[in-house]
Amino acid sequence: MTYRPRPPSLLSRIPWWLLAIGLLFVIGLWAITADATYASIFRTLSGGVVTTLWVTVVAFVAATVLGLVVALARTSNVRVLREIATFYVEIIRGIPILVFLFYVAFVAAPAMVGAFNWLMAPLIGWGWMEPATVRGFDFVWRAIFALTVCYSAFIAEIFRAGIEAVGRGQLEAARSLGLSRWQCFRLVIFPQALRTILPPLGNDFVSMVKDSALVSALGVQDITQLGKLSASSSFLFFETYNVVAFLYLTMTISLSLLVRLLERYLDRNRP
Repeated sequence: MTYRPRPPSLLSRIPWWLLAIGLLFVIGLWAITADATYASIFRTLSGGVVTTLWVTVVAFVAATVLGLVVALARTSNVRVLREIATFYVEIIRGIPILVFLFYVAFVAAPAMVGAFNWLMAPLIGWGWMEPATVRGFDFVWRAIFALTVCYSAFIAEIFRAGIEAVGRGQLEAARSLGLSRWQCFRLVIFPQALRTILPPLGNDFVSMVKDSALVSALGVQDITQLGKLSASSSFLFFETYNVVAFLYLTMTISLSLLVRLLERYLDRNRP
């Protein structure tokens, strides 16, 4: 009689850390639905979820586009472009995000408004348009601009690593077939680099969800800012920050699991 090992059960295949996280989620959800205090705090903070996701998505899309441009400049054959792009990446990555956020909000924003008014001086002088004001530059957009610039430097390195991971022989073969440099990038290099780029790009998106909490320093009404206001008015610091942590963990862990699934899918379908 041949012995056949029993296949592992579904419970044994689930990681213990995931079970622990699931238990924490159930406890948090139960507290919000069963406890009136937690339910009230959750309703107060739920409005900040939309702001947090809005800031994160807009800034990440813009940072991805800008990061791709910088990465192309870093891999360019033109030395001037490479040097400028490298200077940009090294400077931005060397400044803490919170410091850069303050710099953009209180230094760069007034300078940008002043430059805009200077460029539009003829139209303003003829009365065809009103001069821009610093107050008219919303803090949400200042925060989005700061996150875009900061994360574009990190995303540029992800794109550069993915592009350089593709064998140079494939580029030479594509060029020998008569393809232009843009066609080589679009049809040969980028589709292969995308497999390397997507997982770390997803991890950067998760990181931006967490780093978006820094925009509360500018008074943007995200989850963290609403949590600070709620806790300072009710003195329920323990309950309030439990809900704040629950909301951030729900978003970040859900996104992290999606990134893990994406990595497994790409590994299974790797040629």
